[in-house]
Amino acid sequence: MTVSTIIRDCLDTLLHPSARYDALVSARHRAFIAPRLIGSLAALAAFPVYLAIHGAPAGLEVAAFAWLIAPILLSYFLSRTGRYESANVLSSLALAGLIMAVAVNTGGIESFAAIWLVVIPLEAALSASRRVVAFASVLALGCAVSLIAVDHFDLLPASQAGAASHGVLMAVGIASALLYACGLAYGAESLARTSVALLYNEEDRYRLLARNMSDVISRHARNGAVLFVSPAAEALLGVPVARLLGHGLFDRVHVADRPAFLTALSDAGRGGEVRSVEFRIRREVARGERGRGHAADFIWLEMRCRPLDASGSIAAADPEVVAVMRDVTDRKEQEQALELARAAADRADASRSHFLATMSHELRTPLNAIIGFSEMIVQEDALMISAERRKEYAQLINDSGQHLLSVVNGILDMSKMESGNFEILPEPFAPRPALLNCCNLLALKARENEVDLITRAPDNLPQLTGDPRAFKQIVLNLVSNAIKFTERGGTVTVSAAVEGARLVLRVSDTGVGIGADDLKRIGEAFFQAGKTYQRRHEGTGLGLSIVKSLVGLHGGEMSVESKLDEGTTVTVRLPLAFTRREENTNIAVLTPASQTAAQNDSQDQDHQVKKSA
Repeated sequence: MTVSTIIRDCLDTLLHPSARYDALVSARHRAFIAPRLIGSLAALAAFPVYLAIHGAPAGLEVAAFAWLIAPILLSYFLSRTGRYESANVLSSLALAGLIMAVAVNTGGIESFAAIWLVVIPLEAALSASRRVVAFASVLALGCAVSLIAVDHFDLLPASQAGAASHGVLMAVGIASALLYACGLAYGAESLARTSVALLYNEEDRYRLLARNMSDVISRHARNGAVLFVSPAAEALLGVPVARLLGHGLFDRVHVADRPAFLTALSDAGRGGEVRSVEFRIRREVARGERGRGHAADFIWLEMRCRPLDASGSIAAADPEVVAVMRDVTDRKEQEQALELARAAADRADASRSHFLATMSHELRTPLNAIIGFSEMIVQEDALMISAERRKEYAQLINDSGQHLLSVVNGILDMSKMESGNFEILPEPFAPRPALLNCCNLLALKARENEVDLITRAPDNLPQLTGDPRAFKQIVLNLVSNAIKFTERGGTVTVSAAVEGARLVLRVSDTGVGIGADDLKRIGEAFFQAGKTYQRRHEGTGLGLSIVKSLVGLHGGEMSVESKLDEGTTVTVRLPLAFTRREENTNIAVLTPASQTAAQNDSQDQDHQVKKSA
C-alpha cells in the first residue's frame, strides 16, 4: 500500500457524508482539506527546528505560527458541515487577515507578505464557484488598496527588521508564495483531470445505454430535421445513423404519415407538452429478403416527443424537440388482424341475418302449399273435391316438395363446399351431349316464360376430364338463372368452344342485368342482386355461389359481365385436363367496356328452342 493511498483513505474518512457519493464533489473536498491539513501540520512540526536555528521568536513570528491552527479549523468545519462555499470564503478571510497583519508590521505594500495577496483569488479558484472567486478577488484588491493607503499616510509602525533581514524575508515570502501557488496549480490540475475522467465515464455510460436500448432516441429541430439519433436506429431501420441526420429520417417516413409526423414535432416544440404519433417508416431490406412481402419494407413506429429542456427552462425562440421512437409493428398487425376478424364477424352476422330472411321465405312458401293442399285432400268429403281437382292438388304438393328438396340440396352442397368436404370424382366425358341435355331439360321452363333458348356447341368439342355431375350442375344453375332473370320476349344464349387447353362456356341473356354495386358481390352465398327485383324472382341466392365453388374445385375461372337493363354474360373456363386445386378461384368482374365475346361461328351449330305462340 503506497503513502498516497494511505493519505487518500485518511482524507476519505474526513469527508462529509453528503460528499461521499459524488466523485467530483469528493475530489473538491479532498483538494480543500489536504493542503491545509498537511501544510499546517508540516509547518507546526517544523516550528521546533525554527526555534533551534533562530532562537527565541519574535511576537510576529509566534502569531504567524499560531495562525496555522486556522486551516485545521477550516478543514474540521468542512468535514462536519459539508458547506464547501462557506469554507472557501472563511479560508480567504483567514489568509487575508494573516497577510494584512504581517504586511502592516513589515513594511506595508513593500512587505514580503504583500506578494501573498495574489494567492487569495488563486486559492478561491479551486472552489469552482463564481461567487467565491469574486469575493476573494475583491478581498485581495481591498487589502492591497488598504496597504497602499496606510503606507501613504505614514500609519505603519516602525519596522524592527534591518535591510539584510528584509531581503531575507522578501526571499522567504516569494518562495513560500510560489510553493503555495504550485500546490494550488497541482490541485487545480487534479480537479480538472477528475472532471474530465468523470465526464468521459458519464459519456461512456450514456453511450452504452443508447447503444443497447431498443428504443431510438433522437433530437429534432421544430421543422423535423434530425440533429442527433441514437445508434439503435441503425439496427431498427437498417441504415447508418449518418444517413438519418438532417431530413434523412423524414424522407423515409411514409408519404401519407408525413403531415402527422411534422405536426407532432411542431406542436411539441410550440406547446411545451408531450405529443405522441404513430407513423410508418421505410426499413432497408436486405437484397436476399426482397420480394418476400411488401409489408416488410415499412414498419410502424410510435414516437413520443417533448421540448428539449437543457437549462431548466424551455427556450422560447426556436426550441428543439427530443423524441423516443419504438417499434410497434407487431401491435399494429395485431390490431389489423383484430379489425379483420371483427369485420369477418360482422359479415358472418350479416350473412346469418340474410340467410334467415331468405330461407324463411323460401322454406315457408312450399311448406304452406304442402300443408294447405294436403289438408284440403284430407277434407275432400266435406269439401266435395273432384278427382281432377284432387290430382291437381297432389301435383302442387309434389312440386312444392321438389322445390323444397332443391333448396335443401343447394344449402347442403354449399355447406360441403365451404367446409371442403365436397368430393370431385373426375372422369373423361363428352361435354356437348351433357350441355344439350341440360338445355333440353330447361327448354320447357324457357317456353313457359316465353324466352328463346339458343344453344351453340360445335360437334368436334373434345373430351373433358372432370366431374360430369358437377358440370351439369354448373350448366343447369347458369341457364336456369339466366331464364329466371330474363323478361318475356328475351333471349338466353348458351355457347361452348375450345380456347387453348380450356373449354369456354358462355351463358348470355338479355335480362334485367346487374348494377355496378351488386356486381362486386356476385358469387356470395345467399346474395341476390338488386333490391327492385329481389323478391320478384324466387331463389336462395346460391346459384352463382355454387357455380363459383364448382369451377374453383375444377381449377377453372369464372367471370361475370353485366350492364343494368341490357343483360348479363357469365363465362366459365374449365381446363380440359382436371387438376385438383386447394383454393377456389375468385370471380373476375368485367366492366361493359371491356367485354369481348369471341365466337367460333364457322364451327357453331345452332340449337334453338322457339317460344310457343
